[in-house]
Amino acid sequence: MSSTRSLFRRAALGTVAVAAALVLAACGSEDSGSGSESGPGSKASAGADVTAGAHNDQDVSFAQGMIPHHRQAVEMARMAAEQSSSAEVKDLASRIEKAQDPEIETMSGWLESWGEDVPSGAPGMDHSGHGGSAGMSGMMDQGDMDRLMKASGTDFDTMFLSMMVEHHEGAVEMAATEKDKGQYAAAKKVAGEIITAQNAEIKEMNKLLGKG
Repeated sequence: MSSTRSLFRRAALGTVAVAAALVLAACGSEDSGSGSESGPGSKASAGADVTAGAHNDQDVSFAQGMIPHHRQAVEMARMAAEQSSSAEVKDLASRIEKAQDPEIETMSGWLESWGEDVPSGAPGMDHSGHGGSAGMSGMMDQGDMDRLMKASGTDFDTMFLSMMVEHHEGAVEMAATEKDKGQYAAAKKVAGEIITAQNAEIKEMNKLLGKG
């Protein structure tokens, strides 16, 4: 009788062990699957996308030129919060900042992945650190930025809109060159988005200036 109970006990323990092994195997499978779709796994995939695809010198020039170009636009947009008297101008400026800040981060990531220098110059400077707008159509010089900084109310609004139209037109020109001569698919995609968004904002700003 005792040998029969012992046999049953061993059989029961064996069943428990098999069940536990199946549970562990299932958990391991779920963990590996979830890691590929969310959390750190998705970040790794996103990072891999940055380095995917070939690039050329035009792609590098586009990123190195557009980063300081965007930085200046963001600086101008931030002035509007305190200096503008127009709700429409403040709203536009907020949208410009929200759109261009992430693009700066994206383009910086490309340059880092390519082993290229990320521009560090202040807005109003080209990526070599010199004054002027070499290679960056539509950039304001330091005198323009100083005048905008000192303006307020309707004077600021008119100056801001006029300068930003010119600034956007320069960005569209740079983006068109990237679409035509660039090689890196992600950069050409961003260039297309810049052309679409900033052409729409140019129309909006000209309307606010009474030109639309």
